[in-house]
Amino acid sequence: MATASGAITTFSIFRNPRFRLMWSAQLISTIGDSLIDIAAAILVYRITGSALAVGFVLMATAAPSLVLGLFAGVFVDRYDRKTIMIVCDVLRGLFVLTIPFLISFGIIWIYLAVAVISAIGTFFGPAHASVLPDIASDEELAAANSMLSISGFGSTALGFAAGGLIASGASIEWAFYINAATFFVSAILLSRIDIPKVSVEAATSSQSVLRNLGAGLGYLWERDVLRSFLLVSVGVAVAFGLHNSLLLPFAVTALNASEWVFGVQEALTSVAFVIAALLMATRADRLREGQWLTISLIGMGAIGIAYAFTTTVPWAIALIMISGFLNAPMSIAGRLIIQRQTTREIRGRVSSTFSVASNSFFLIGMVLVGLADFFDIRFVYLATALVTLALGVAAGIMPGLGQPAAEWRRSVKLLRGAAAAPGLQGTRGATLADFDALAGHLPVIARLTPAEQRELASQTLVADAPIGTVIVRRGEASDAGYFVIEGRAVAGWGDRPLETLNAGDFFGEIAALTGVPRTADVVAEEATRVLQVPAGVLRRMAANPDLNRLFLSRMTERMMRMDMVDLPQRPGLGAEALRELRSDDPASAPSTEPDLPAGGAPA
Repeated sequence: MATASGAITTFSIFRNPRFRLMWSAQLISTIGDSLIDIAAAILVYRITGSALAVGFVLMATAAPSLVLGLFAGVFVDRYDRKTIMIVCDVLRGLFVLTIPFLISFGIIWIYLAVAVISAIGTFFGPAHASVLPDIASDEELAAANSMLSISGFGSTALGFAAGGLIASGASIEWAFYINAATFFVSAILLSRIDIPKVSVEAATSSQSVLRNLGAGLGYLWERDVLRSFLLVSVGVAVAFGLHNSLLLPFAVTALNASEWVFGVQEALTSVAFVIAALLMATRADRLREGQWLTISLIGMGAIGIAYAFTTTVPWAIALIMISGFLNAPMSIAGRLIIQRQTTREIRGRVSSTFSVASNSFFLIGMVLVGLADFFDIRFVYLATALVTLALGVAAGIMPGLGQPAAEWRRSVKLLRGAAAAPGLQGTRGATLADFDALAGHLPVIARLTPAEQRELASQTLVADAPIGTVIVRRGEASDAGYFVIEGRAVAGWGDRPLETLNAGDFFGEIAALTGVPRTADVVAEEATRVLQVPAGVLRRMAANPDLNRLFLSRMTERMMRMDMVDLPQRPGLGAEALRELRSDDPASAPSTEPDLPAGGAPA
């Protein structure tokens, strides 16, 4: 488990002119997305004075992404991505221009325009994600994804602040005119990028989406940790939806603040989230995921109670920033739960199922904001905070989430004792039965021909590792990669467990393919059987397109985990999660983690 020496640095990706254009286009268009979100909410609240009306605006923004997002990729996979992105930007710009003229015809037209703009955006996202591998090399992908995430965060914060400023200091219509201009500029930039056309992916189908969602739900419901996390996640999603919809009316009515203050508050919440996420990059493994969930939710609930009673704007902004800061550990812990509690062949489907469930309940929370039209808004916000607090308490006692501290202590004990623990004692030649067992957890192996499997079996070894056995040691020379046939192991060093490896997972591939020393110990947490693949054989395996894609996706995933953090996203499903749902063989696609609803934390 090592990074390649001489790896592409984060900022060197900007030497790629096509990426510079793509990055600039996303930066500009995301500012436009944020502008329309906040400007439409402010406009509707000015007209109606209703919290429920604001909730409907947010629903019009989020619902098309959730519904159409599942199937838009089926269209994207069949047509030219560059054309789709340009057409989407132009159409979004044109529809945004209509909003100032639709105001006089009634508020329903604003909802419809926002929904149409959001629906068009669901086609842009998958197309944008699909062209990145054609623009950046395999070595540049981690840096490219990192910089795209950073630009997405920065432009969102800028868009929120700019929207509030425009609404307070100028005519609200200017926010929509500027928004339209950002989409047109993005289209111009995209038109200058040379993107090769790709062939149709025959495996893509709407039936695959529903089938893979069902498989993910079935898998997670059978496991305590995942089932408990799902139940907590849907509760949090309702709180997020209600909380996000309450922020604007709360700022205006309870705090007597300007719309500019609301925009600044939203922007600073995102800044606080990212600061915490950067800190979590080196501290996430000091506690187990269930503990981070409990700390985050109880902390956000407590801060939310204080926020419900605050009367001054500076104190309110400070509290909401703290809440945004506390949101990051929960978000990162959720991703780690998926990574560590699922096997490779089901991971993407499970994470996508979480995304669909949480975003569906997010919409329910938006509807509940109508309570603020009948009850005191401070009371409704207080209820949201108490629910968040209760979810934190529940996370601390629910099966799997409240109990993994013992597992974490066991993992730490094994890693601390790795220096004196025995290594693998013996190996035997691999058999076709071993490959059959591995194929049950890693379907890409099953697609190898019998002749290919026999050839690999003659060149690979199998080792059995009792509990506590060190499979690979940190700092040792790298001459082989390993596939877990059965059992479970932990990777890390000292008191820092980095990753749980289940059947179907593999490790050591980066070090074996690059020749650098291993950077982590891997210790068997239970009786584990591994397939040992010499570096030369691993390189020949990488010549197989399916295996090469699998290796690259895993290497990129690990490098991204070391080089970047997950940043706030808008409600909806991640593009890679959607791509995996559309695949008839999700195991061969890059794995993803669930996208929790975006915006301010449910304080």
